[in-house]
Amino acid sequence: MGLLDKLSGWLGLRKKKVNVLCLGLDNSGKTTIINQLKPSNTQAQEIVPTIGFNIEKFKSSSLSFTVFDMSGQSRYRSLWEHYYKESNAIIFVIDSSDKLRMVVAKEELDTLLNHEDIRNKKIPVLFFANKMDLRDALSSVKVSQMLCLENIKDKPWHICASNAIKGEGLQEGLDWLQDQITQSYQNNEQMNDQA
Repeated sequence: MGLLDKLSGWLGLRKKKVNVLCLGLDNSGKTTIINQLKPSNTQAQEIVPTIGFNIEKFKSSSLSFTVFDMSGQSRYRSLWEHYYKESNAIIFVIDSSDKLRMVVAKEELDTLLNHEDIRNKKIPVLFFANKMDLRDALSSVKVSQMLCLENIKDKPWHICASNAIKGEGLQEGLDWLQDQITQSYQNNEQMNDQA
């Protein structure tokens, strides 16, 4: 059973569709993280850079999960915004060993958070400070400081140190994301009941 299957089981949502965008610069580890989340019998043995985007669908008895693994190459980043409107959560992956491109990651994050389809949504944003196994990797606290995550006041967010190759840190992030999505659905249902 893959981590996303477990996540969907914990959500306890009846036939709810959850769209998750997986964003970040190229070579940050997005596809490797998504691969780790798949059931072990469907995991790819070799990861290749994403061109454009990949869609991974996961189903459980109660949830239909669609993850959009978006290419982080600069020429494809303009595609991201076409998926903002329908997203229920965002996973933003950062290569914590790539100090030189941390400024670019922050610029892309700021563009994302200020986009009209995201700015007013209370969707959860999970950050993976990935590649923690590399010698020059920054801590998740340092990554958080460099990206100025403390300035995000209008959305729930969380950062986890991760090593996508070994799957380390992914469970903690998914546990947090599952809690946020569950709360969001419960709040929406309460609002609908009151209407």
